Amino acid sequence: MALNTLMKTNLKLEGIASKYTGKVREVYRMKDNRLIMIATDRLSAFDVVMPKGIPYKGQILNQIATQMMQATADLVPNWLEATPDPNIAVGKSCEPYKIEMVIRGYLSGHAARTYKSGQRVLCGVTLPEGMKENDRFPTPIITPATKAEEGHDEDISKEAIISQGIVEENEYEQLESYTRALFERGTEIAKKQGLILVDTKYEFGKTAEGEIVLIDEIHTPDSSRYFYEEGYLERQEKEFPQKQLSKEFVRQWLISNGFQGLEGQIVPEMDEARIASISERYIELYEKITGQNFERIDLSNIEERMHSNLMDYLNK
Repeated sequence: MALNTLMKTNLKLEGIASKYTGKVREVYRMKDNRLIMIATDRLSAFDVVMPKGIPYKGQILNQIATQMMQATADLVPNWLEATPDPNIAVGKSCEPYKIEMVIRGYLSGHAARTYKSGQRVLCGVTLPEGMKENDRFPTPIITPATKAEEGHDEDISKEAIISQGIVEENEYEQLESYTRALFERGTEIAKKQGLILVDTKYEFGKTAEGEIVLIDEIHTPDSSRYFYEEGYLERQEKEFPQKQLSKEFVRQWLISNGFQGLEGQIVPEMDEARIASISERYIELYEKITGQNFERIDLSNIEERMHSNLMDYLNK
């Protein structure tokens, strides 16, 4: 039997100034300068939203992001104030920077595909010769991307970001410093769980008071790639694929079914068994990343539960 999923929201609240719908999240900007962010169960891959949702996915992303925000708040200020519901986060309204700060500790994913094509420069960063897929970089590299309203995010160099006036130079330096600090802390957290934080992305915004803060999600399986530490070196020596925790298993299934988000390609059908298996993988990701058992919430009436929990919080 198919489980209920949260594919879209329509909050009926007083004081909504605007609503933004992203690939996975829906963000309500309130007139009192707060944001209400809903993590839906939508699944995005190759910048395309899949037709069917994944049970518990929104809860998993929201709860991991909350824990990771709390675990890094001493390093970098963030937007989060509360999570009144498993799918909801409430925090400070910010003006987002129009870039994603992608940081890579290993030659994997997009970086590996670029490297295999023969290119040795990614986002203005020169890549060392003689690397194999999933090898560790001598030092983590930052490879930013522009944030696309629709379609694909695009690689961009630090120099282009500054020269095009997307971010002021002094602020960009701060974003880089925050990105490296967060990645170092994320690496330490992952290591305690027997994992390697391979690569991830961070998004930042500026509050009305002019403070740069971390926004959106952090260290989730949607925004990050993890390897299992045990057996990593052995697999590299034998040139075996790494055992990983990320959304990459979804991408690989799509690729094997002839879909990479390119024009004219049709999203392959995901049957109930496939959706259930993806849901179970996300639950495994949650438990491995956090070291906690996942508590499955009641999915019988998601919108009603969310509205009730949110109103209880807002009326305090």
